[in-house]
Parts: sequence; C-alpha cells; structure tokens
Amino acid sequence: MSIRLASCSCGQLSARVAGEPVRVSICHCLACQRRTGSAFGQQARFPREKVTVSGASTVFARTGDEGSTARFHFCPQCGATVYYEAQGLEAYLTIPVGAFADPAFPPPTVSVYEERMHPWVQPPAGAEHIF
Repeated sequence: MSIRLASCSCGQLSARVAGEPVRVSICHCLACQRRTGSAFGQQARFPREKVTVSGASTVFARTGDEGSTARFHFCPQCGATVYYEAQGLEAYLTIPVGAFADPAFPPPTVSVYEERMHPWVQPPAGAEHIF
C-alpha cells in the first residue's frame, strides 16, 4: 500500500494518506482559480479513514454554485490549503494534489466546470468532461 504525505509550505500542517485516491479531478470554476492562484484546481479524494491529519488548521467555509459547502483547512502560519471537506461527501477528505509535491502523482480522470476553462488548457486524454 502506498503512503503519501501532503503538507503546507512550512510543514506545520500535514496529511498522511494510505492507499490510492478514489478520484483525481481538475476543477476550472472561478473559486478554484482564486483559491489556487492558477488556471484550475487539482485535487484527490481519499476515504477519510485513510487520512491522518497533523497540525493546526484554520477553516474557511465556502458555499458553491450548487448550494453545498466545502470547508477548506489551511495552515494558519503559511496559508497553504492542505485538505478540505465537502458537504455530502463526509466519508472523504479531499487534498490539493500540489500539497503532495509529487510529479508522479496519478493524473486527473475527471475535469469539471469546463465552461470556465482557460482556452489553452487541455485535460488529459480519456478524462471525463463535465461542463
């Protein structure tokens, strides 16, 4: 079983994950663009019982376009988001892929909010497309 470590920039907040993600996706919504400072957010969903969180976090709750709320946990020292909890998906924790700092991380299989996708972005071949 693979073990991965996601952490904030200063290392104070981390999430240790056992096993493979159940879903890796990219999101092109404007909120993810603002949250990441990039053209899209990339995240991996794991069963909650496979994730061990260490360190203190501050929470920012945001209600999305469809009405559900996500609770983003970020480091109070450096500000990096390490994981979040999505309403309706309480059995899972979602971790931004960049927090793993692993170029070999599995590619996304789902691409959402593509109507807001930058025209130069090309999701991986074979990814499910949700507009």
